[in-house]
Amino acid sequence: MSVFGEVIYAYTRAQAIEDGELVDVSAVAREAGIRFPVALTRAAWGKCVEVPPGVQCQDEQGRLWDVLHMFRLAARHADESLIMFRLHVRNDNRERTPPLVTLKAICGPGDDPAPVITIMLPDED
Repeated sequence: MSVFGEVIYAYTRAQAIEDGELVDVSAVAREAGIRFPVALTRAAWGKCVEVPPGVQCQDEQGRLWDVLHMFRLAARHADESLIMFRLHVRNDNRERTPPLVTLKAICGPGDDPAPVITIMLPDED
């Protein structure tokens, strides 16, 4: 029992991954040198990793590596559990520098006290 009373229901990280609300990218993150489990919210995945129909010269694996690489660079200089970082994301075939997208990463306990990283859009919790 906590000061807030008995927990009525808790939506776990494992359930969020199973439901597709979070996309577990831990295996690729480990290859990129990230020690903790990593997941992206469905919205962050859709905006930065999923390739829109008809967009040429893009693939999900490369886009995921871009997200994880930019996170890792930002994390090297961070001293808190919330990290904001940006990357260019091409979601069309126009000849220009793709727009910058801001992402937020939070490191904290998952379903147990072990740390996990969640990458999301800035307005997500």
